[in-house]
Amino acid sequence: MSIVYAVAHHAVSALGPDVSAHWQMVSRVQTGIRRYEDAAFSAAPFWASMPDPAHWQMISARSASRSLTAFERLAFYSASRALQETDIDPAGGDTAFILSTTKGNIELLGREDDPRLLLSHSAGVVAEALGITTVPLVVSHACVSGVIALQYGLGLIRSGRYRNVVVTGCDRFSRFVLSGFQSFQAVAGAPCRPFDAERKGINLGEAAATIILSAGPGDEPLARLVSGATSNDANHISGPSRTGAELAMAIHSALQQAGIAAADIGMISAHGTATVYNDEMEAKAFGLAGLQHVPVHSLKGFTGHTLGAAGILESVLVIEGLRHQQLIPSPGYGQSGVSVPLNVTRNPQLADIRFVLKTASGFGGSNAAIVWQRLSD
Repeated sequence: MSIVYAVAHHAVSALGPDVSAHWQMVSRVQTGIRRYEDAAFSAAPFWASMPDPAHWQMISARSASRSLTAFERLAFYSASRALQETDIDPAGGDTAFILSTTKGNIELLGREDDPRLLLSHSAGVVAEALGITTVPLVVSHACVSGVIALQYGLGLIRSGRYRNVVVTGCDRFSRFVLSGFQSFQAVAGAPCRPFDAERKGINLGEAAATIILSAGPGDEPLARLVSGATSNDANHISGPSRTGAELAMAIHSALQQAGIAAADIGMISAHGTATVYNDEMEAKAFGLAGLQHVPVHSLKGFTGHTLGAAGILESVLVIEGLRHQQLIPSPGYGQSGVSVPLNVTRNPQLADIRFVLKTASGFGGSNAAIVWQRLSD
């Protein structure tokens, strides 16, 4: 199979306005999760992760001349910053744009005409602002959206349909999203603690992230995207599998496609939402896949759950981990709270990392797994 490279990446979240800021925060184990008191979002105080107002000034300035909503400006900012790192001509006809999101402009519900709420509308206006002339694509598949979008981009390039794919994940923090997760009693009243015995639920986050995939390495390639696979629990609309067997199926398939064994994986970037059932299911899946001894982390302790941006944002940090040959820590972890013991990374440390497994799971029983590879192999 042809090699697919990540040739550019960008991220904006509470950790900072670019990848360098994100890596510095992760390396220092400094979280972006904060306590907020804002009646516009909730009558009670809440913990979440949102970009600094100063970052929003930068975001708005970059799209000042364009008629975009806040959500669309955030997505455009990340994608345009990533494109700036390349010599790709977005109007060339060989570049696709994929938007990964779960909520889009949902905050406009009841205040705007229906077309503005369509995810396809947002993808179209962002692609147009970027100068991309091909028909944009949308992946909106609950919390696995970002990982599936990257997998789909991999397939589009290997099929020969496109040479380059700009994959952008974006979701904003809103009252609608917060109240929805509060109704599940899934929101923690403190910084989240993935895989920990004292975990109480998720924190939500706002972010945009972009990875540009290409059939050619370009001037300075970052990593290789090797394979990807999906599965479904068929268990419950919101509750994950109780066995982890279905996520394990996706992991096995991704490893098989990559032509590697579980022993070749040097780090796992887990979904790790810090809810009781998700973390337990993932732990069981890693055990079934023979990965329980592999260093594992969840980025949710840094950024909260950024929904449609999560799989791409977390892959941006996976790429940085491969480049720096450094394990990523998992903030909030102290004592195991899952039935299958895991090798959760507590502090940054250098390691020989050739392949990284990135997993995701979401509502509707969806699961996804992709494999990243360092360039030196």
